[in-house]
Amino acid sequence: MQGRTLTERDLVQLRDLIGAHPHWHRNRLSQELAQAWNWRTDTGRLKDMAARTLLLKLHRRGWITLPPRRREPVQHLPPPADLPGLDTLAAPVTASLQELAPCALELLHARHPAYPIFSRYLARHHYLGYRGPVGEHLAYLARDRHGRDLACLLFGAAAWKTAPRDRRIGWDPATRARRLGLIAGHTRFLILPWVRVPHLASHLLALTLRRLSADWQAKYGHPVYLVETFVDRSRFKGTCYRAANWTKVGQTQGRSRQDRHSTLRVPVKDVYLYPLTPRFREELCRVDG
Repeated sequence: MQGRTLTERDLVQLRDLIGAHPHWHRNRLSQELAQAWNWRTDTGRLKDMAARTLLLKLHRRGWITLPPRRREPVQHLPPPADLPGLDTLAAPVTASLQELAPCALELLHARHPAYPIFSRYLARHHYLGYRGPVGEHLAYLARDRHGRDLACLLFGAAAWKTAPRDRRIGWDPATRARRLGLIAGHTRFLILPWVRVPHLASHLLALTLRRLSADWQAKYGHPVYLVETFVDRSRFKGTCYRAANWTKVGQTQGRSRQDRHSTLRVPVKDVYLYPLTPRFREELCRVDG
């Protein structure tokens, strides 16, 4: 769970920590847990968000009991009444790419005024839906020169393991466990359904990848060196990724991106990679953290 194998001793430690500090809020508990386990990224940053997610998962399974929330979590998906007519008012965009240029990418955070719109676009129009991000992530809303919304791009955690990617990097399981946070997963890409612009998808991919590592560094204190994505072969051909110079390195075996025990069956997908530095293998295989 969250990249860790938990024992009964770990659960006892967590229950004792919660019991000894009944007035601590959940954020404090996650910070103390990360400190106690020395749970850090390769750059030394405390992984309190991973600890928070771990505690919540254990709480939901009934293995620990967390204190009540002191405030409600941020609602990434607004109720329908909040954004009336968002999609029905959108006019078709059928210009050439040159007519729309320069396109702009706006980096969003959870409290950004445009984030509810971004979330609703994905929830309504992406075939996988959207219920909000988990862990480290970057969200971009693409617009044209006139300020019209064109696309949504979301990057988050990489898959725990996938054989074609791991072979290309040269990873063994121990190195992968240490360095996985230095890969970003391109988890959602949506050209809005009323936008019909040739070559737009590959153009936006190129714009985003030029800034992705710097944006990740600014937000989380560490860079990313490689980006991965999984293309459902039954739905898409991966044309925009090939046009943007991504490399297809193989196929999945029909398991979930976070399936560590080979039990969850999903459609076979093509695996695409994009290095953000020519030295990505060296950076991802370093043993000195």
